[in-house]
Amino acid sequence: MPTYVRLAPMILLVGACSGPSDVDAVFAGQTGSWIDLTHPFSSASIYWPTAAGFTMEEVAYGPTDGGYFYASNNFAAAEHGGTHLDAPIHFAEGRQTSDQIPLDQLIGPAIVVDVSDRVSPDYLIGVDDLEEWEAQHGPIPDGAILLLRTGWDRFYGDRTQYLGTDATGPDAVPLLHFPGLDPDAARWLVAERRIDAIGIDTPSIDYGQSTSFASHVALYEANIPGFENVTGLEQLPATGAFVIALPMKIAGGSGGPLRIVAFVPTP
Repeated sequence: MPTYVRLAPMILLVGACSGPSDVDAVFAGQTGSWIDLTHPFSSASIYWPTAAGFTMEEVAYGPTDGGYFYASNNFAAAEHGGTHLDAPIHFAEGRQTSDQIPLDQLIGPAIVVDVSDRVSPDYLIGVDDLEEWEAQHGPIPDGAILLLRTGWDRFYGDRTQYLGTDATGPDAVPLLHFPGLDPDAARWLVAERRIDAIGIDTPSIDYGQSTSFASHVALYEANIPGFENVTGLEQLPATGAFVIALPMKIAGGSGGPLRIVAFVPTP
């Protein structure tokens, strides 16, 4: 199905649109709020302890001989760091690469499961947390983008608090401490629900002390992409928001930098 056909129902639902002017109002933010859920990329961006971080090199900045101003930079970064996409192939051989993920899995209605009132550095978001959400809001709808709010993004400016260590290299990995999704909950989502994508405001879908990355494996085997290092989820309602999560389209990539935004309709 063409992309524009899949997008039109979302836009109509978001803005309760009856015509082109209503669609314009959605994109102008007149019928709701656009919220950026992305950490900016800079030398302060947090990457996995074994990965190269983000670097930017100035190429030009200033007036030119032609009389106009010109600015240009080179940047380099690992696929997985800052606010980024995990393509399913990241932990599942033969599954979708970054450029193969259908747009309709990256754009759609979002639900937010908020466990920020109970998290600890090694907290596992479990089936009971998901069922508690469903008891209040109904079953997780098919095609939803599931966003897990732990509140951990408040530590993003402090590498030690956010990761549990300021060490780098392979020896740092066993020292990681941050919340994540219990593998049993990941397997439950795959078996019992039909989400299109999943995101979290921590460095990883799996918690810091994971050695098997079983939540990654379960989700990505089912071609469910992940968004990591998301921020600002406290600004979204439990239901009713829409997400647009567009990563860099890297041919054959296992992930990449992500700009993720949400639209929250005016009640």
